[in-house]
Amino acid sequence: MNKVTVVHGDGIGPEVVGATCAIIKASGAKVEFEEALVGLRAEKEFGTPLPVSVLESIERNKLALKGPTQTPFGGNYRINIERMKDGKESRADYPSIAIALRKELKLFVNVRPIKNYPGVSSRYQNVDLVIFRENSEDLYVGNERMVDENTAEAIKRITRGATERCARYGFEYLKKTGRRKMTIGHKANVMKMTDGLFLKVGQDVAKDFPDIICDSRVIDALCMELVIKPESFDGLLLANLFGDIVSDLAAGLVGGLGVAPGANIGPDCAMFEAVHGTAPDIAGKDIANPMAMILSGVLMLRHIGENDAANRIDAAMTAVLAEKKQVTRDLGGTAGTKGFAEAIIAKL
Repeated sequence: MNKVTVVHGDGIGPEVVGATCAIIKASGAKVEFEEALVGLRAEKEFGTPLPVSVLESIERNKLALKGPTQTPFGGNYRINIERMKDGKESRADYPSIAIALRKELKLFVNVRPIKNYPGVSSRYQNVDLVIFRENSEDLYVGNERMVDENTAEAIKRITRGATERCARYGFEYLKKTGRRKMTIGHKANVMKMTDGLFLKVGQDVAKDFPDIICDSRVIDALCMELVIKPESFDGLLLANLFGDIVSDLAAGLVGGLGVAPGANIGPDCAMFEAVHGTAPDIAGKDIANPMAMILSGVLMLRHIGENDAANRIDAAMTAVLAEKKQVTRDLGGTAGTKGFAEAIIAKL
């Protein structure tokens, strides 16, 4: 039996996570849930949006299913983490809950499958690719400072070790799932040292996977090609900031963030989360689309070897989407969050 730390999050988080947990239970997967409080409610109750007990829960269970959490924009907002780790006192601060979780749990790669589903409106068809985003370094980690009152700067850091472990995970994933091509996105024509290293390490790892084609694109050209012929891509390997941007662009190819799942994988723990926001304007109204969260749950089940349950949920949701009778408003239906989930459970 696998125990999973469940983080309901903020806004629509409790609704979409609740729907997902109900579906996973109905699938017969051997999973137990341990609930944890993170986000605005946690800050109000415990004085911090990310209690140390949550990190300890995820480290103990090795798995987390996380709803969206809210972080303020701008200013000096930081999340302070103080705890005993590996027998030593550890202190750190982070600009967001997501970054804190990724860094504290050493979740080094973000995996974002991008795929068309029937009944989900999109300008494109036959899109089926996976993005592998390096999670631990680059500009995105927020290593920045004010030089003076008129000047701010940030450090872009790329290392061979972090790039190699992300690239190797990506190529292993493609091999395991029968995919055939990896495209490395970069800006090595300008950032010759940082992105140059990222590109070279990715190409070096590719040599160990001769059955997988490896090519590369300058990041701006990659974005252009993604909106011209996205069906031509299979796997994308990207540094942290480019990966964050391109992941959302790619989600737009298949219907938006509401249908895009995500996973963050580390050597010991894995966290599966919907990548959309908290949508506080519709929270509590039972109208949120839980599809991204459900698909994140499917990724989690596949990660732990519950492939039968994962495939059944995916097939049941696909059938409900194709019928368009019990889907949420954004998908052209009239069902609520619970109604959509109940329709999937009925198919199971």
